[in-house]
Amino acid sequence: MADRLDLRGVRCPLTWAKAKVHLESRVRGSEVTLVVDDPQSVRDVPRAAEAAGHHVIGVEPDGAAWRIVLEV
Repeated sequence: MADRLDLRGVRCPLTWAKAKVHLESRVRGSEVTLVVDDPQSVRDVPRAAEAAGHHVIGVEPDGAAWRIVLEV
């Protein structure tokens, strides 16, 4: 089951901190979509997620924001 975490208005590095807490409560193998609008988050969150052992499925623009889809 996929879920979504809206992090628009949150700036890096707080974006990754909030995402990490959210990801820790998810079941391994589940999919999470992060919605961000901070350009630095688009670069840093996928890297941090990979370093933490998560798989980045994709990063796509979504209007004025981006969707970062991760597998926990």
